[in-house]
Amino acid sequence: MEAITDLINAIVLLLNFIVVPGLSYGSQIALGALGITLVYGILRFANFAHGDTMAFGTMITILVTWWLQSKGINFGPLPTALLALPAGIVVTILILLITDKLVYRHYRRHKSPPVTLLIVSMGVMFMMNGIVRFIIGPNDQRFLDGERFIIHARNFKAMTGLNEGLSIKVSQGMTIFIAIILVTALFWFLQKTRTGKAMRAFSDNEDLALLSGVNPDRVVLVTWIIVAILATIAGTLYGLDKSFKPFTYLQLLLPMFAAAILGGVGNPIGAIMGGYVIAFSEVIVTYAYKKVFVYLLPVSLEPSGLMQLLSTDYKFAVSFIILVLVLLIKPTGLMKGKVL
Repeated sequence: MEAITDLINAIVLLLNFIVVPGLSYGSQIALGALGITLVYGILRFANFAHGDTMAFGTMITILVTWWLQSKGINFGPLPTALLALPAGIVVTILILLITDKLVYRHYRRHKSPPVTLLIVSMGVMFMMNGIVRFIIGPNDQRFLDGERFIIHARNFKAMTGLNEGLSIKVSQGMTIFIAIILVTALFWFLQKTRTGKAMRAFSDNEDLALLSGVNPDRVVLVTWIIVAILATIAGTLYGLDKSFKPFTYLQLLLPMFAAAILGGVGNPIGAIMGGYVIAFSEVIVTYAYKKVFVYLLPVSLEPSGLMQLLSTDYKFAVSFIILVLVLLIKPTGLMKGKVL
C-alpha cells in the first residue's frame, strides 16, 4: 500500500512540475510559432519582430488593465486583462498594418529577396523593443488579479491525504483553454472560409493564386490581422502565467522559431506540434528529479544530487540544440514545411 502511495506521489510531482507547466508553456510557444509560420508561409520571410510584437500587444493590454483596475472594474475570479485584451489586439493590428504600409510593402512590391525582409524585420524588432521599453520600462510588470488557483496544492493534499499537492493556476488552465479555442477557430477559418482558402492558395503558389483572382492586398491584410491576434493573446497569456518583461519576449524568439522550424516552417499544424515538443523538452531537461526518485527507489538507492540535467538558466540552450539538429538533419521539419 505504501509503495502505491509513493508511486501516486511521484506521479503528482510530475503532473505538477512537468505536465501542467509543459502544456501551458507549450500552448504559449505554439501560438507564437503559429504567427511566425503564417508570416513565413504567406508573406515569405522570417519575421524577427514577432517577439516584440507580442511584447507590444501585451504592453497595451497591461496599460488598459491598469486603467480598468484604477476605475474599480474587474472580471471577478478571472484576470481583468481578459477585458483589456480586445484593446491590445486592436492597437496591435493597427501597428502591424501601419508597419506593413510604411516598411514591408515597399520591399514586397520590389520583389526583394527574403533575406532583405528578414533584415528589415530586425530593424522593426529593435524599434518596437525601444518603444515598449520607453513606455512601460525594462523591469518586471505584474498585472494578474482575480483568483490565482483552480486547484490549490494545500487543498489537494487535504482532500487526498498525499504528501504532494497538485497545483493548477488559473493562468495555466486559461492558457490551455484559449489555445484550443484559437487553434480550432484558425483551422476552421483556413479550411472553410473563402478568405482562408485564398490565403492557402497564395501560400502554395502565389502566381497561380493571382491568376485565379486572389486579391494579394486582402491576403496580406488578413494575415497581419491574424498575426496580431495570435501575438497579443500569446504574449498576454505568457505575461499572466509568468510576468511581463520586454527582454523576455525577445528571448522567446528562439523557442518560437525552433518550434516553427521543427514542425515545418510554413505548416500551421507543425508549428503547434513543435511548440509542445520544445516546451516539454525544456521542462523535462531542466527539472530536478531527486524527489521523484526518492518516492520510487529504495532508501539505499536514493540519489544525493538534484538529478537535474541542466539548470533552468540554460533552458533556451535546449531550443537552440533542437533548432541546430533539425536544420542539419531535416531542414523541412517534421511536417515537411518549406526550407528556410
